[in-house]
Amino acid sequence: MLSSTKSRIIVLVVLIGAAALIWGNFGSNQEDRQTVRLGYVEWATEVASTNVVKVALEDQLDVAVEIIPVDAAVMWQGVASGDFDAIVAAWLPGTHKDYYEKTKDKVDYLGPNLEPAKIGLVVPSYVEIDSIAELNSIRDKIDGQIIGIDPGAGVTQAARQAIADYGLDLKLVESSGAAMTATLASAIRNEEWVVVTGWSPHWKFQKWDLKYLADPKGSFGEAEYIATIARNGLREDLPEVYKFLDNFKWDVSDMESVMVDIEDGMDPEDAARKWVDNNKDKVRSWAR
Repeated sequence: MLSSTKSRIIVLVVLIGAAALIWGNFGSNQEDRQTVRLGYVEWATEVASTNVVKVALEDQLDVAVEIIPVDAAVMWQGVASGDFDAIVAAWLPGTHKDYYEKTKDKVDYLGPNLEPAKIGLVVPSYVEIDSIAELNSIRDKIDGQIIGIDPGAGVTQAARQAIADYGLDLKLVESSGAAMTATLASAIRNEEWVVVTGWSPHWKFQKWDLKYLADPKGSFGEAEYIATIARNGLREDLPEVYKFLDNFKWDVSDMESVMVDIEDGMDPEDAARKWVDNNKDKVRSWAR
């Protein structure tokens, strides 16, 4: 019989060997996991949708997902060049029309993931006009300004077009989504009149009583939708991921619930996790 000391040594060696084997397999599995790269613009809509897709993909397909915030032009260039596997943040047919036209032969269009969407000029409901054509009549009450977002955004380009189309004696103040909503919040707190570039879905419509100004000249285009775009070759390289992205569709109320949680201070990935956990049937349907 072996001495108790030798027995303990043998048991220890066996345990160490087993641990090494388990750890080695774990490390190998980690290295073998596919990584999916998603580009997005840091608009409230796209922060919500991209984080939801990240969490859902990792849950359903056991892939690692990296999400990369960039501006709109870089996002489209990235998916066209293959630096991104996909985007779920394409505003069509109007807002990102120019980007899509330049890249459509280099990408795979998977169709809408959310509709309807809308862009335009937005005011608090207490502002006593209903059309863009009336804006010059309230110039003094809005300090001669339309509060916009980043210069490269499609809604910014459309706002410039509206100023020309309607002969508006107003300045478009280009800033950011956060600055725009901060200005809107301040105006509403003080019951002041303000005009901002807006889009929906957006949490601001859940938080405040707002309205779009009518656009009879069509400067902001027709009804929009948000689409999914994949890089060429994703279908062959990662067929399950491609199928998931092709199936990804949700509603305005879904997106706005995630955006409200983020605006209320929840980390975007935590807000996405909350929605995914509360909508398991819908999420599973994307993986079928």
